[in-house]
Amino acid sequence: MTARWVVDEVAPERDLNILWQPISLLEKNQPDPDSDYYGPVARTHGLLRVMESLRAAEGDDAVFPLYWEYGRRIHHDRDRDFDPTEALKAIGADEAHAAAMDDESWDTVIRERMGQGLALSGDDVGTPLIAFDNDDGEKVALFGPVITRVPPREQSLRLWDGFVMMATTPGFWEVKRTRTERPEFGERP
Repeated sequence: MTARWVVDEVAPERDLNILWQPISLLEKNQPDPDSDYYGPVARTHGLLRVMESLRAAEGDDAVFPLYWEYGRRIHHDRDRDFDPTEALKAIGADEAHAAAMDDESWDTVIRERMGQGLALSGDDVGTPLIAFDNDDGEKVALFGPVITRVPPREQSLRLWDGFVMMATTPGFWEVKRTRTERPEFGERP
């Protein structure tokens, strides 16, 4: 939902140049292989490998279409077991990148890219993580915002501006409340 908020409502009005980076909950949380959590995060970690393979071959701009296709399949189609070859095909990318799904050699780049964000925000955060340059040109980052629906444009912009204000305020660390509703994904993008 945060990605849809930024892409659909904020970026067009705030002239954002977005660089999508991986965050692997498998790498970050190190779940026990016997836990129910392990399978889903191992699966999405494999999808990140495919994404990094595509980035290495075609550059940063190739990442977003694949990320968006993953989101369509997972959140709108409720298909968590799709073949990454089909996602690559749907965006017109080389289907050979699907072989990266099981290729551990991509884990180093995933850890490095993820580590850049965690170095800015701290390790006791999750996803989404948003980083940007403050007015002094220093990178800052915060976890969040975690939203269950995309607010209308004006509310979205106020939320963005507030997020920026929090992230750039020295001494600010955290805001949180208990989630009481599930995400409303809206129409399939």
